Amino acid sequence: MLTLVRHGQSEANARGVMCGRSDPPLTDVGRRQARALAAGLPRPTRLLSSPLARAQETATLLGADVPVEIDARWTEMDYGDLDGQPMTALDGDAWRAWQEDPEHVPAGGESLVAVRERVARACTELAAEAAVGEVVVVSHVSPIKAAISWALGVGIDIAWRMYLVDAAVCRIDTGGTVPVLLAVNDEGPLHAGTVLPA
Repeated sequence: MLTLVRHGQSEANARGVMCGRSDPPLTDVGRRQARALAAGLPRPTRLLSSPLARAQETATLLGADVPVEIDARWTEMDYGDLDGQPMTALDGDAWRAWQEDPEHVPAGGESLVAVRERVARACTELAAEAAVGEVVVVSHVSPIKAAISWALGVGIDIAWRMYLVDAAVCRIDTGGTVPVLLAVNDEGPLHAGTVLPA
C-alpha cells in the first residue's frame, strides 16, 4: 500500500496563508494530529518525507521504528513570490490563469505540471515496493493531489476539484495492473468528535 499523509497543522495553515517552500513548524494541534495518526496507521515498511520541517516532524511523530528517508520530490509546490501570502493576494485574472492552465507558473514559482511530473516519477519508483509492503509518504497538498492524479491516470488539472485537510490520509493500492485509489482525505482517528491526545 502507498499511503500518503499530509503533514499536521502548521503555523501557516492556522493563519490561512499559502505555504510552499517556506518552512513554518507544526502547531501544538499539528503535533497532536500526527500522534493520533500514528495510532491508526499500519507500521510502515518504509517511511519517506518531504524535506520541509512540517512534514519531517509529522513523520517523526508517527512513531514508527523505521528511519525517515527524505525525498525532495515530495516537497510542496513552489509558490514563488506568493509564498506566505493570503489567498486574497491573487486577483481574479491571476486565479483564472492558474486554474485554467496547469502549465502556468504563479509569480515565479512552479507549475502544477512540474509538480505532477516529479511526483509521478516518485510514485512509479515506489509502486513495486508498495505492492508488497506499507510505504508511507508524508507530504503536502499539491504533491498528494499529483499522486492522486497519477493513480487515476488523469491530468493534474483535477487538483482544483480536490480539498485535503490537515493530517489527511490517502491510500493507493499498487498491487494490480494499474494503481487503484482506495481512500482520499481519510481523517481516521482525527474524525470529528475524537479527542486528540494531549
